[in-house]
Amino acid sequence: MPVIETTYREALRQALIDAMTEDPTIFVMGEEVGRYGGAYGVTKGLLEMFGEDRVVDTPIAEAGIVGAAIGAAMTGSRPVAELMYIDFAGLTMDQVANQAAKSRYMFGGQIGVPMVLRTQGGTGRSAAAQHSQSLESWFTHIPGLRVVMPATVNDAYHLLRMALKCPDPVVFIEHKGLYVRKGELDAHQPDAAWGQCAVRREGTDLTIVAYSKMVFEALAAAEILAEQGISTEVIDIRCLNPLDDDTMIRSVTKTGRAIVATESVMTSGFAAELSARISERCFDYLEEPVLRVAGEDIPIPVSPALERGAVPSPQLIVETALWLVKRVAPSWAV
Repeated sequence: MPVIETTYREALRQALIDAMTEDPTIFVMGEEVGRYGGAYGVTKGLLEMFGEDRVVDTPIAEAGIVGAAIGAAMTGSRPVAELMYIDFAGLTMDQVANQAAKSRYMFGGQIGVPMVLRTQGGTGRSAAAQHSQSLESWFTHIPGLRVVMPATVNDAYHLLRMALKCPDPVVFIEHKGLYVRKGELDAHQPDAAWGQCAVRREGTDLTIVAYSKMVFEALAAAEILAEQGISTEVIDIRCLNPLDDDTMIRSVTKTGRAIVATESVMTSGFAAELSARISERCFDYLEEPVLRVAGEDIPIPVSPALERGAVPSPQLIVETALWLVKRVAPSWAV
């Protein structure tokens, strides 16, 4: 397959097709993944290609979906279980946190749980408070889980392919605002480095660390900042666990200033973990404290205008950067 332009959704779909073609132990299960093709169309057509034994429509029973996937993974299969929204993850947490994440340890390494839990988070569709959250920090707090949040089309394909080869359970979180985003896919390049950050833009004055859709907000902010003479480096985390500290630390050591941008709420979010690691390892190089740009500590509103105001925008990142680099007071402080 040559390098093609496609959407994030189609890159994920192609990753599933290629993996299922190569590995007969992989099967997909979840609500509406078969005849309907998935809530966001990622599994459209898979039922016709692979049949009902490998594309399984389930009842609305998140705990049952994940529990069945864990059992299948422990007995020789490699399931891809889909949760329609990450907001429903609370219904699965005993299975995820106490079974999937702990089995390798509890059985002395004799049994693994090679499953992928695909789910969707984030704002942008006026889906309101129960269908728009960013809950990745729930999973990063659980030893034994791998957590991936790709931003680009190419990473969506390659990181899902890598997740489907991982011997441990992977929580694969897709941002619902990325499904129609287009980008280049090179399916023949080596799969994305597992647990390694990507430098999306090089700079010398400031580092912005981000992941998922917030990478594109950071890149947009970097363009605006360049017009004001600030050279910004943008780091895409990609894998939250395993986490690549070194790329992030090298960047901040060079620039001396850092912003961590996330759509998740500020309090106890994954941005706090990233900020702490930067502060601990870059203390002697930092010109200013590490700042977080995060979602408001509120339920996500259904109103499009209020929803946009609840999560960081490029302009909010720009104002935070101007305060950090040039001490220009942000609009909310005036």
